[in-house]
Amino acid sequence: MTGPDVIGLDLSDGAVARAVHRVGLRSYAVEAELIGSRAIPALHETVDGMCARPLRWLGTHVDGTLAGFVAWARVDGVLDVARLCVDPGFFRRGLARRLVRAVLAEGGPAVVATGAANAPAIALYEGLGFRRVGTFEPEPGLPVAEFSRPGTP
Repeated sequence: MTGPDVIGLDLSDGAVARAVHRVGLRSYAVEAELIGSRAIPALHETVDGMCARPLRWLGTHVDGTLAGFVAWARVDGVLDVARLCVDPGFFRRGLARRLVRAVLAEGGPAVVATGAANAPAIALYEGLGFRRVGTFEPEPGLPVAEFSRPGTP
């Protein structure tokens, strides 16, 4: 598949961190509308708070503009996809799929969570081989669906 490259993002660079934060806010605002709740923790996070998280970050650019990013950590051998955001101006271009595939290329089992009513994200994860394993409420009225994917041999 051709398209924008997926590259590492260095959040110690203030301009990069601010761009990631901006894309995240725009993307999570759309998710908040889809799920009917603004209780998504990342919607209320500062740039410094975001940068303090022990995550690895990848992004993709379109015409020199950060269009999307994914952040993850390997925890006990499992890839934990903590964030996946695409700027709404770049929706429906396959960027989210490209970003998640880049993480999955690290190898091993993977987990991810999204708003239980976020149908586009759920379709993406299921299309990439994730299966729903449960639902929890990190905040009252915010049901979150959990997904798991076995590692590739």
